[in-house]
Amino acid sequence: MFSTQAPDAQLFRALFEAAPDAMIVVDRQGVIVLTNAHAERLFGYAAGTLVGLQVEALLPVALQQAHIAHRAHYTAHPRERAMGAGYELTGVRAGGQSFPVEIGLSPIVAAQGTLYAAAIRDISETQRARQAQDRARFDVAMAQMGRRLLEATYHEKAIDEIPGLVATTLDIPATAIILNHPYHPGLRAIASTGLPQAVLESLSGNSALLDITRNQTLEVDEQPPMQGSSIESLRGICPFLSQDYQDAALVPLRDRHGLMGLLLALAHQKGYFDRDRLNFLQSVANILAGSIQRGRSEEQLAHSRRLDALGQLTGGIAHDFNNLLTVISGNLQLLEIDAPDDPSTRETLASASRAVERGAALTRKLLTFSRRQHLLPRAVRTVQLLADLSGMLGRTLGERITVTAECNNDVPAVYADEGELEAALINLALNARDAMPRGGRLAIAARSFTVARSEEDIRLAAGSYVVFSVSDNGEGIAPKILEHVLEPFFTTKEVGKGSGLGLSMVYGFVKQSGGHFHIESQEGHGTRVELFLPAAASRPTEEPTPAPSRHGRETVLVVEDEPEVRRVAITFLRTLGYIPCEAGDAVAALEQLAKQPEIDLLFTDIVLGGEMTGFELAAKARERHPHLPVLFTSGYEYASMDIDIRTFGAFELLRKPYRREQLGTAIRRVLDRDGDA
Repeated sequence: MFSTQAPDAQLFRALFEAAPDAMIVVDRQGVIVLTNAHAERLFGYAAGTLVGLQVEALLPVALQQAHIAHRAHYTAHPRERAMGAGYELTGVRAGGQSFPVEIGLSPIVAAQGTLYAAAIRDISETQRARQAQDRARFDVAMAQMGRRLLEATYHEKAIDEIPGLVATTLDIPATAIILNHPYHPGLRAIASTGLPQAVLESLSGNSALLDITRNQTLEVDEQPPMQGSSIESLRGICPFLSQDYQDAALVPLRDRHGLMGLLLALAHQKGYFDRDRLNFLQSVANILAGSIQRGRSEEQLAHSRRLDALGQLTGGIAHDFNNLLTVISGNLQLLEIDAPDDPSTRETLASASRAVERGAALTRKLLTFSRRQHLLPRAVRTVQLLADLSGMLGRTLGERITVTAECNNDVPAVYADEGELEAALINLALNARDAMPRGGRLAIAARSFTVARSEEDIRLAAGSYVVFSVSDNGEGIAPKILEHVLEPFFTTKEVGKGSGLGLSMVYGFVKQSGGHFHIESQEGHGTRVELFLPAAASRPTEEPTPAPSRHGRETVLVVEDEPEVRRVAITFLRTLGYIPCEAGDAVAALEQLAKQPEIDLLFTDIVLGGEMTGFELAAKARERHPHLPVLFTSGYEYASMDIDIRTFGAFELLRKPYRREQLGTAIRRVLDRDGDA
């Protein structure tokens, strides 16, 4: 420690002036009592004019009050602090220009008491060089991250490496990538470094994190996002955050739909995230968002291709399988007609018939998931649908399940296939029941929902929707399992207890209907599934009363290339009183029509052996018999056929496998309708 009581004061003054840095000495009140010429030149003051000023005059106004507090603390606990010890300030010249400075401090024992010497160095050039070095390092890191994300065979593994690279590049303790899931919106940390599990769990699923990030955008002329209050905002929603963190940056990840997540960075020093570091984080966020969007697009494309392959496979299988089921079901029904009045025999036949129905339902589920099931949407009364459904579920789910339904009378009608919608809601209710083995509460609700413009979180087109929700307070679904619940054939049930097509079928139905599927679940607390479906543009119309009789005496031409299926149809028609005739292909059918013009109805399979389809056969038949009623049947779905169904206009279709009563009802409906026309 230097004392001005040393004998050679002239030597002290000479050394003071010869110092390579600007030197000032202040008293306990912060008044400048001595300066060298270098200090006067550095701050732009005339000789002798610095003495007598408060030292805070050399700082920006915004920092002066804080410096007074720091100075009071230092004078109470004086110690030497060498230049370059990391203590940097911003100085201000007489003309008002700010510049970065580095200072060293030392107390001096003088005759008038303790004084405080400060060595001040302009580090503008040093800072510029350091910034250039940092930017070069940032550029190298960006190139490295971009290359890894672009060349990665496993996209998720490449993203896992990003937080570590960011932390190393910025020399910070913790970073995390937090995303909104595209299928079941809810935040989840997908990659991180330096953060304990308790913090990650606290941040995951916390919508407030998105709220404080949503409007943050880093523009050239704007203030950096989340400066100052960021760490306090984070502690407000994450109480587990360590007090060691003194600064935070939350940088939004955006795709073409809007906010998809955020990049979180934490530092131990206050004000650590300056413009350059924030620019680097924004660049990382940009390439991350692009890479994640690319990964999701590739996943959707692969998913679409799998669906297409599944659709082509199931379309072909459905035709052959449904033909087989038609033969089996038809013969079982014929046996039922002639079966003895023996309970055991009839139960055996009924059991076999139920197996046929399950096989047909499985085929429909496959087609629904692959979006090749032909839907018949219409306006359906939402209030009535929920009332009927809740009553039925209350009777069938068991006494330990309490079923509640909520739907205001002003909820509009929904535009959907009523049968498939009921099947979807029943499927969700059964899943909920299975998740509550000891009983619980099942809540079914419907509400209206309007999208003024494309919704970024759920990705719906603008318009009016009806939202159906099915909630339970059961066991919930683990996060790892939740990621796979929409995959076909994925099931956690025992072998034989589930096909793994339940939720995938619901998802396929909703997507095919122009809606959105949302699922959220928490282990130990339950699950909620929401189906967003288009609201009907018009009010529901009353369904016509079906014809009371399935019998008739008309002549029906059956065109079917599968002999066994044809035999079943002909036998059904005979038992219903009709006069059947048959043909194995379109050419034979046209010949039969030429020979037998009194035929009253053409009943034809759509996919026939030979060069003509059922549609083409019907068109040619109507060239000769313009008013000939036509009933189509098929084991295919339209989307699986290489046929333009628009060539025939409106038509009636009976799906295979069909029951005798269904055939009779369909034929009677077509005959009576065309007869009245």
